[in-house]
Amino acid sequence: MSGTTKTEILTTDGVPLKDSLKKAERKNKIRATLLVLPLLLFIFFTFIVPIGSMLTRSTDDSYINKVFPNTFKVYQKWDRQGLPPEEVYAAMFLEVKNASGFEIGKASTRMNYAKSGWKSMIKKSKRKFKKIDVNDGPFKDKMIEIDKKWADKEFWLALGVMVDPTTYEYYFNAIDKKYDSEKNVIDQPENRQIYVKTWIKTFKVSILVTFFCLMLGYPIAYLLATLPLKYSNLLMICVLLPFWTSLLVRIVVWMVILQQKGVFNNLMVISGLIADENRWQLMYNQTGTIIVMTQILLPFMVLPLYSVMKTISPNYMRAALNLGASPLHAFWKIYMPNSVPGISAGGMLVFVIAIGYFITPELVGGKDGQMIGNWIGYHLKTTLNWGLSAALGGILLAIMTVLYWVYNKLVGIENIKLG
Repeated sequence: MSGTTKTEILTTDGVPLKDSLKKAERKNKIRATLLVLPLLLFIFFTFIVPIGSMLTRSTDDSYINKVFPNTFKVYQKWDRQGLPPEEVYAAMFLEVKNASGFEIGKASTRMNYAKSGWKSMIKKSKRKFKKIDVNDGPFKDKMIEIDKKWADKEFWLALGVMVDPTTYEYYFNAIDKKYDSEKNVIDQPENRQIYVKTWIKTFKVSILVTFFCLMLGYPIAYLLATLPLKYSNLLMICVLLPFWTSLLVRIVVWMVILQQKGVFNNLMVISGLIADENRWQLMYNQTGTIIVMTQILLPFMVLPLYSVMKTISPNYMRAALNLGASPLHAFWKIYMPNSVPGISAGGMLVFVIAIGYFITPELVGGKDGQMIGNWIGYHLKTTLNWGLSAALGGILLAIMTVLYWVYNKLVGIENIKLG
């Protein structure tokens, strides 16, 4: 039996069809990649790079090691008994004297985080060190004469937490812990334990805001999905109206409404529901924060709910009623389960926004209503402790990643519907 020969199919140009198809597919992939490339670059430089920088900064302690390399080298030989030897004082003197003002300023700021008073001592000493020649040692007594804090052992012990270029001190600070001089983890003094309480408060406020948004948003979304078009369009405009108003303007309006001499309390007094001397304190506390954040974030709950409810056929409820179910039973067993994707999407969206909220707690919350975002902003702008700020942000990112993983396991991210 004679063997069969395979005939290769050619294009009109004489190129094998298989090769031509591969070339066309490769061109399509390149074209698609080029179309997506601007978005990928945007995400990389505005999302990936800042997060990477934040996580790096939260564990970086290398700068102070570059400014005081010799000091830390001889410091590690110190047995922590009494004051450091002359060798440590001499190394510190030479490096403070020879370093630039910018280097000393940045390094002393870091030292101040470990022990308050370092910055002023270094700044004062540097001016005095200029008058002392490098050959006029020993320097220990001269340094103590310039500033008595050089004879305080606590300052020298505080340097022990900075001898490594990589540190987890900022993360421990973010949960009210710290290193001692031997780099053992201990509790912060009671008067400085503020972050754990703030974390708890942040979750409490975020959960309450999400709950209230759901309670208020669910009936609104239901009306939007079931009312005739001319009425639902008008209601939709009311829902979207806050998006067309400045956030700052809305917060200021709420401040006018909620203050003790504001609109709400005045109406309550005029109506006789409360006495004038018993006006409610709704501003600069947690209550005011929850009220204002609920109003601001309500549209983020309504829109996902509406997008899901609009797809639920009214025939489901009619069929349940015709089969003898009560309206409440039919709603609970038929309508509610079908709206779960909208509930989960709106809840996750509101919670994620709420947990990192900044401006509303800052303006309305006062001391009692501050959340973790306010501490992040405070350390970024006021104390310039970017390491602690980055650690707080890193913990917040880790928590949200875990919650996202749990949500995906319980609900499934593929079931989310935002519109």
